[in-house]
Amino acid sequence: MSDYLTPDQVLELIPGISKAGLAQLRFKGGGPKFLRPTPRKILYRRADVIAWVEGSERTSTAVAS
Repeated sequence: MSDYLTPDQVLELIPGISKAGLAQLRFKGGGPKFLRPTPRKILYRRADVIAWVEGSERTSTAVAS
């Protein structure tokens, strides 16, 4: 098991998000931290993806103000 994930592997780890949705999160800076070792290669650290998901934990559906 690699510590680095491709976008497709991130999609397998987090069901319910599309490839376009993940790209949009990258563009807006709202998703997990990522690495770009070359202009055409995107990688994610497994720990960063898990931390991002766990950081979204909520106890209510109410919108915070």
